[in-house]
Amino acid sequence: MSDPVVVVVGDANPDLVLTGDVVPRFGQTEQLLDSAALVLGGSAAILACGLARLGVATALVAVVGDDEFGRVTRTLLDDAGVDTRWLRTDPQTPTGVSVILSAEGRAILTHPGTIATTDATALPTLDELVGVRHLHSASLFLQPMLAPALPAYLAALRECGVTTSCDTNWDPAEHWELAGATIAACDVFLPNTAELTAITGVEDYDEAVRRFIGDGATVALKNGAAGGIAWAPDGLRVSAPGIPVDVVDTTGAGDTFDAGFLSGWVEGAALDECLARAVAAGSLSTRGLGGTATQPTRAELDAVLSSRRGRT
Repeated sequence: MSDPVVVVVGDANPDLVLTGDVVPRFGQTEQLLDSAALVLGGSAAILACGLARLGVATALVAVVGDDEFGRVTRTLLDDAGVDTRWLRTDPQTPTGVSVILSAEGRAILTHPGTIATTDATALPTLDELVGVRHLHSASLFLQPMLAPALPAYLAALRECGVTTSCDTNWDPAEHWELAGATIAACDVFLPNTAELTAITGVEDYDEAVRRFIGDGATVALKNGAAGGIAWAPDGLRVSAPGIPVDVVDTTGAGDTFDAGFLSGWVEGAALDECLARAVAAGSLSTRGLGGTATQPTRAELDAVLSSRRGRT
């Protein structure tokens, strides 16, 4: 396995994705579902798999437990071609797990386990990251023991010439205090519309991103079926329309959006190309259950983008 170009820090766990009559009704009545799939979960893990599928050598920094869920998680990452040299096993804490109820929308029930107990001791030293071009932080608010160490860690990496990014994901407590310092230490910020509004308190997207691009960050915004918008520090603003697909499950689509964007970023692609990759990758990932089953290969992504360019 080649040395990683990108390192992703965050969460890794199984997802149990349920579809059909998934709205619980407590009592004695048994509900029958359309499908159930135990798949790889965790925003960081899904992103790492998306990058590996696009041909980017990627390593994951995360913690799992010494249990069946931890072994399943490690196996699925290995099978996806993700470098697991920094995937640590904690013998004292169970692996986190999420149950995803997928219908017209989604509900996610998560037991944090090792996700919440991950701390700065899991992070590789700067010497271990020699040769890495980019480091991404995911699921900030699910890792309260790790989050305080991230701003200084990311800043130190930038001083060494490593670019950085973050996707904070949603704050279950809806406090959002941890976001500012981490985003400020990043070259790229990758929120969705709800997260951007919650973090800034501003509903107009152009106004909301002004403070981030003013600090030198590129912002790539996930805008659901409408596609995405990106802003560069020099004031450039680009957009990309969504790609129509037969949606099966949106789990992990935002993480695969991130993978598409960062695959272009580490190659030095222009902002519009990074965003086009992001929107296409995120859209294509919704064709199957779970976050990784239908993540596109590089050849598939290039074919879709080439086809779209041919129609414009």
